[in-house]
Formats: sequence, C-alpha cells, structure tokens
Amino acid sequence: MNVRLTFSIIFIALSMALAVCGLIAFRSRKGIGVPLGRMLFCLIPPVVGNLLIICSTAKLPATIGCYLYYVGIDFTVFSVLRYTLAYCYIPWKNNRFRVFVLSVLGLDVVQLLTNLFFGHAFSLECIQLYGQPYYRMIPYFPQQLHRLLVYSVLGAVLVILFLKMRHSSRINANRYGVIFFTMLAIIVWATFYVFSRTPLDRSMIGYAVFGLMAFYFSLYYKPFMLLNRIMMDISAELPDALFFFDDAGNCIWLNTEGRKLVNVQGQDLSGVEARLKPFLEKGQGADHWAAQMESEGDGGRKHYVLEKRTIRDNRGYVDGSFLNIRDDTEAQQKLMQETYRARHDELTGLYTRTWLYKRIQDKLTESAGMLQSLVFINVSNFKLINDIFGIEFGNSVLRRIADVLRGFTPAGGVYGRLGGDNFGVLVPSAGFDGNGLESQLTSFTVNAGDIDYHVLIHMGVYEVTDASLEVSVMFDRARIAASSLRNDYHTHIAWYDDRMRVNMLWEQQISGDLHCALSEKQIVPYLQPLVDASGKVVGAEALVRWNHPEHGFLPPGKFIPIFEQNGMIAEVDRYMWRCACEQLAQWRDNDLFISVNISPKDFYFMDVVAEIQGLVKEYGVNPARLRLEITESVMISDVENKIRMLDGLRQAGFIVEMDDFGSGYSSLNMLKNMPIDVIKIDMVFLRSSEQDEKSMMILRNIINMSTDLNIVPLTEGVETEKQYADLSGMGCKLFQGYYFAKPMSVADFQAQYVDAA
Repeated sequence: MNVRLTFSIIFIALSMALAVCGLIAFRSRKGIGVPLGRMLFCLIPPVVGNLLIICSTAKLPATIGCYLYYVGIDFTVFSVLRYTLAYCYIPWKNNRFRVFVLSVLGLDVVQLLTNLFFGHAFSLECIQLYGQPYYRMIPYFPQQLHRLLVYSVLGAVLVILFLKMRHSSRINANRYGVIFFTMLAIIVWATFYVFSRTPLDRSMIGYAVFGLMAFYFSLYYKPFMLLNRIMMDISAELPDALFFFDDAGNCIWLNTEGRKLVNVQGQDLSGVEARLKPFLEKGQGADHWAAQMESEGDGGRKHYVLEKRTIRDNRGYVDGSFLNIRDDTEAQQKLMQETYRARHDELTGLYTRTWLYKRIQDKLTESAGMLQSLVFINVSNFKLINDIFGIEFGNSVLRRIADVLRGFTPAGGVYGRLGGDNFGVLVPSAGFDGNGLESQLTSFTVNAGDIDYHVLIHMGVYEVTDASLEVSVMFDRARIAASSLRNDYHTHIAWYDDRMRVNMLWEQQISGDLHCALSEKQIVPYLQPLVDASGKVVGAEALVRWNHPEHGFLPPGKFIPIFEQNGMIAEVDRYMWRCACEQLAQWRDNDLFISVNISPKDFYFMDVVAEIQGLVKEYGVNPARLRLEITESVMISDVENKIRMLDGLRQAGFIVEMDDFGSGYSSLNMLKNMPIDVIKIDMVFLRSSEQDEKSMMILRNIINMSTDLNIVPLTEGVETEKQYADLSGMGCKLFQGYYFAKPMSVADFQAQYVDAA
C-alpha cells in the first residue's frame, strides 16, 4: 500500500479516536474530564492539518493543512498546559500569567494567519515523494519563534510533570512518568523532523498518541505500563534506525530498523555501542550533530544520513541521547543516475555540451603550459543521411562516431557531443595525429544492417593559444576551420588561423548588408554585349555588381560564392530578373535581349517558373527577350521535374541557355535530354585551342553538334580578332568577350548600343 495512503488512514483513525475520546471525557464525572476533553478536541485540527499535508498533491489543500497544523498547535499546547496542571492537581491561580500566556499564543496565531498576506513566516516548496508531488514547509524566522513558543510551553509541561514525578510516590511517579516520557518522546520525535527535514512529517501521530494515552491514564490508568513499551509504540512506524542511550552512552533501546542495522536479536543489547562506533565517531563528541557516511556491506555500498542529539535536564546534566540513522542509499543512487543523465548525452553516452565545456575549462586550468588542440567534428550532409536512410541509421552514425572518439582520444583528452551531428574534443597537441586521422577519415564507413555508407567527416582544429578564452569561443574558431572544408570530399581536417576568422566575419557582414543593398539599389546590373557573326550587338548578359558604401565597388567573386553557399543568391537573382525586365520594358522599340542567370539554389527557395512568368507579365515583356541561363549543376537532382519546368518555360516563349558547357563531366550526356536553345561554350576551350590542336577539334565538333541539334552555339571569352574569325569560320552564331566589350553600366550600354542605333 502507498505510504502516504497508509499514514492518511492512520491520521483519520486517530482523529476519529480523539473525537470519540473527547466526547467520553466531557461526559466523565471526573474533574479532569473537561480539560482532558478540551485537549483532545484541540488536538484534532493539527492532526487533520497534518493529514491534509500528507495527502495533498496540490498546493492549496497543503497550505490549508499547514495553517490548521500550526494554528492548531498553539491551541493544543495551551490546552496541554491546562490539562497538565489539572492532571497534577496544581491550581492556576495567577490570572496575570494566564492572560500573558494566552496573549503570547494569541499573537502567535495572528502572526501565523497574516502569513496568508505577507508570506513572512513560512512558504511551501514542491518536492517529489514516492512518485508524487509533496509540499514541504520552508520555515522563516517568525516560524522559528512559533516553534520556540511551542517548545517553551511544552518544556514548562515537562518541568511540571518532572517535579510532580520527583515528589510523588513510586506508583504515582509511574503515573506522571508515563505522561512525562511520552511527552519527551513526542518532543524528541518532533525535534527529529524539524532538524532532519524529513519530508513526510508524522510527528502528529505522537501528539495524537499522547492524547489517547492521556485519556487512558487520566480515566482508566493502571500503574503497570512500561516505558520501553511506550517508546516502542511511538517509534514503531519510523523507517529509520533509532537508538537511545543513557547518560553513560550505553544503548538502552533501539527500534526494529536499528536491530536490523546492528544485527541484534532479543533483549541483550551488549555490544551495540561497538557496532555503532563507525557511526558515532562522525560526531566527535558534540551534543548535537548531523553527518553522512558510506560503508561497504554484503549488499554493496551503502550511504547513510546520521543525526545525534543529546538531551539534558534543566541543570545541564545529560539525561540521555538518541541516534537516528537513515539509509539514504536509494536516494543517492537515484541522484547519481540523475547526475549522470544530466552530464551525458542519452544517445551516445558522451558528455553533454555544458559538461564538456566545464571539463575542458578544468583541463586547461590543470594543464597550464601544455599545448592543447580543440577539435570540432561535423558530419557533412547529416540531414541528407537521415532523409535517405532514416533516423535510426543516422543515430547509428552518431554512435559510431562516439565509439571512434573513445578509441581515438589519447589519455588526458576529453570529448563530448555538442548537439546534433557536432562533436568536440580537447587533446594534447602532441597526441593529435592529423595525418593518421586524415587517412582514417578517407575510408570512414558506417555499416547498419544492409546499409554500408561512406560518411564524410570534417574536423576543425584550434590550437589553444589563449586559455582565458571562453570554451564556446574556441569551438567557434574550430567550427570556422571545419566550415572552410564545406563540400570538400578529399580534405577532412583544417586548422584554424586568423585569416579564416576574417573571412567568416566578411561573410557575416556581407550577408547582413544584402537586404539594405537591395532596397537602396547598391546592387546593380552590368551588361556585357553579345554579338552575332556579323559583329552586330543583339543582346547582353546581365552581370551583378555591388557598389558598397563602405568597401567600394565589389566584383562578383567577393560576394556571389558566399550567397551561393548560404542560399541568399535567390534574393539576388530575383532582384536581377526584375532589373532585366525593367530594362527590357524601356527597350520596347528594339529587339535586344538580356540573358539572366538562374542558380541551382533558386529552385529550393522559390517557384522559379511562376516568379519569372509573373515578372514578364508585370512589365509586359516578350518572354523571348528574357533569356534564361542555367548550369548543368541544376540538373544534378530531381531531373525529371527540372526538365518539365524547362519545357514549360520554352513553351511559354522563353529561350533557355546552358552556361559553361564543357566544364562538367556530364555535359554531353545531359545535352541529349535537356530542353535548351543555346549552349555557351566554356572559355577554357578557347584559351587552350590556340596551343592545342585537339582542343580546336573538340571546339569545332561541339559547334557542329549543337548546330545539328538545332541548338545555337555561343562562345564566351573571345579576346582576339583571330579567335573571332576562327569561331565564325567554324559556324559559331553568337559571341561574347573582351574583344567586343567588357561588362558596362546600363547607362553606358544604353548610350553606346541603343541610343546610337
């Protein structure tokens, strides 16, 4: 049965018993009946309050229980005091003292109730107990004053009982002694809960038992109850091992858990002190102490929480002491497991990022003066791996990398998972074999079931020259080094240097400036003329230029590769398409065309067909005058869909050109399938043709082949008159290059080729 439910049943039973006994006491003809009945009924609210605290898994009923408990205790201790005086036949003649006690307790009740508004006396904290929420009280100074007041009144009760016991006959002394020791046990029990902060406070059981015993001894007492039986009954439900000692330190009583701990059977308690010596040594002779200890036993390593308190009389002489030993092994194991889970990645078992940072910082501090290398590890195209093979295979990749790190990292190194497909390692530089690792990464393969896949791993290495840097900053630098290998399938390790950081900062700055550059028209199209075989300018290619307010005129090579990598090229291309349409709309009186580039990334970030068709419709431009240049890399993925899109554009009247024909290994294979109208022959053939007869032959055959396929050949990079003449002789139809003109501003192109015509 659930522990909380068990004690709830106990408290309900005790409340009912107190109510029944209180009614019987009020009906009793004995003079003690009325004060006894008042005390029994005053005990019910704190018992019910304690019941609510134990039962509650929500804050409101727990709060109500606390106020019933603490306010009820004030009424209870006053009724206990009045009962004790009546029980000991001591008249309460001093009305001033009575008023004083009532006033102090009344003020305490008021300050407890005002805690509802000010929260000055105590608050509640939620903890997990037996798998459910439990609200434990956090005391503040006014609550401590409340406890002091309660203990003062109960202390006065103990003094009254003790004095009465000392000055009574043996039989009557037993009568008072039973109540005295019961009250003392309750105070010890309550003190234990106060100082141990044990979540489940069951001390009201003692108060309730005290009330029932008071009822019995007041109305039905027979002088043969033994002290040890009372103590046993009160302590029977305690889950901790409890030991009581006399003033000489001899064990005089221990509960069931205590017997199990020291393996004692029967009533012979000799040798208990010797077995408890490892526990008692923790206190070093102090009256009150608490400690923790671990020990090895048959059941494995045990963890204990200890508390010992010495009880002294009002003259300072030791009456005895008690030792509480709680087996905290399960809680400690749970804490260790939680700590491990907090510090280790669940999938790989490696350190988490936070704990890895902490361990690296500690290691750098410990090994000051030793050259260390910090390594950032990244799985290239990990998302693609998950998409193609599934998440479980992706997890296998991460676990395999974790296993490699365990074997690869030399002694003195630390490693962990930074998150996602990123890992981090700190190793002594002397133990980092870059060449050997590079060789291993070349053939790094993951096998899982029927899947055998070569995984591309990139590593960035930052040699720690400044150990005062934040670990996150060091990893940023190593990450920069790894990023420099993006899409590099042959090199796997890169070392960080300041040049990389400068490049990264440039990429960040130029990417951040793009939006403003487009809105302020800092980015402008430059036009390079295209001529036919007769030398007439028939169109132009739109080339992007950036007139940066800080860095001046930027050539495409300074920013286009950056935007190609981060996908922002789509914004630039869309802008250039619009500029071309605006310009063509102004050239309505001639047949000049403008060629614009379509990047492979454009297809990922927009509907290219809808975008281009929308622009020509918006500006009223003939689609044939807006020529579309693509590269063969566009067709690497999703080929069938791309072919359908290009066919749709051609049917809508657009002319499609293939740029840089001949630069890729698959151009000839793609040529038979790709729906294109023009091929732009890569200038590499033109440069080598003057020195290489084979190149000239290839160039001639490409022109002939394209003509046979009804594809117009266009050669770019024409720089000399001889090249122009040779190409014309081969049958080339269109030309582009410095021989005719360099890229120029729209205004210059307008003046030279449009207005002049």
